[in-house]
Amino acid sequence: MTQPEAEVLRWMRESPDVRDDERFLRLALALFAHQFAHCEPYRRFCEGRGRTPDTIQAWEEIPTVPTGAFKELRLASFPEERTQHVFRTSGTATDQRGELHLESLEAYEASLVPSFERGLLPDLSDELAVRMLSLVPSPIEAPDSSLSHMLGVMHDRRGDSESQFFVEDGELRERSIQSALEAAAAATTPLLLCGTAFAFVHLLDAMAASDQSFVLPASARIMETGGFKGRARAMDRDALYEWITDRLGVPSERIVNQYGMTELASQFYDTILSQPGEPRQKRIPPWVRVRMVDPESGDEVANGEVGVIRIVDLANTGSILAIQTADLGMMRGDGFEVLGRARGAEARGCSIAADEMLSAARS
Repeated sequence: MTQPEAEVLRWMRESPDVRDDERFLRLALALFAHQFAHCEPYRRFCEGRGRTPDTIQAWEEIPTVPTGAFKELRLASFPEERTQHVFRTSGTATDQRGELHLESLEAYEASLVPSFERGLLPDLSDELAVRMLSLVPSPIEAPDSSLSHMLGVMHDRRGDSESQFFVEDGELRERSIQSALEAAAAATTPLLLCGTAFAFVHLLDAMAASDQSFVLPASARIMETGGFKGRARAMDRDALYEWITDRLGVPSERIVNQYGMTELASQFYDTILSQPGEPRQKRIPPWVRVRMVDPESGDEVANGEVGVIRIVDLANTGSILAIQTADLGMMRGDGFEVLGRARGAEARGCSIAADEMLSAARS
């Protein structure tokens, strides 16, 4: 383990976690130097932009790789034979999938735990077990899913004996989850219901078909993640939240959106539970920085203006810490808001990045 990685791990395990700009800059530059030295495709990418550890002094200057480039190249700063785990982006059997290669899960898990606890369980003591019902495959069934792994870690850490996963062989076990919800409605154990947006759509469709509804306990909270456009239909977030309230009895102020991606080790949660009564926004962990940039020029836009989301994540110790997403967002106060996909951003950015990396290798 490198010294910068060890320092990042210590920071993520501190409580309470505190923003420290000097510490972030020092570690970001150190990790950039390590990744520049040990990830050849990334080094070529940076050199093509005239950016090296000797020429930059600010974390904002670290070259950002589009998430789509992870579909084209192995972007890791350690030898392939030392890979311990691989997460893959979702897709069909014929789709090219992005891959995040990890030498260790230590930094990934050290990052996910405090953000999950603060975003979803801020009002519950660390010792209190939670009934976690997850509308995703288990980590055993989907070992390359970062979402399944994340929820598996938290099931083991905070889940009670009735906690379960409810997707098997690609199908939502609708009767089983409805039975579990019925039991949860009568229990005193705090309930956390997690799933992708369209897993909730499938559940609510099934409940509507049988005219079933529940009034879950006042302590219940919901985590939804993923996009609102499925293969056959699209759904507005407000409409989904209204439907959840109608069928499950959980008000919108107890529904938390999680924003994450396979290519990042850190996740972002709405502040609706951790900062009740304040505007909903994504909290940024202290070891992460987020910027919005103009999709054409790459220049940073002002607070309140729309741009493509760029993220520098110190938890990405073994891959690339500076990522350009394919999503649009807006900075709001100390956090940010996600507005949806940037049309053509990933395809265009991925194509340019991969071409530069591969062309340099041939020259």
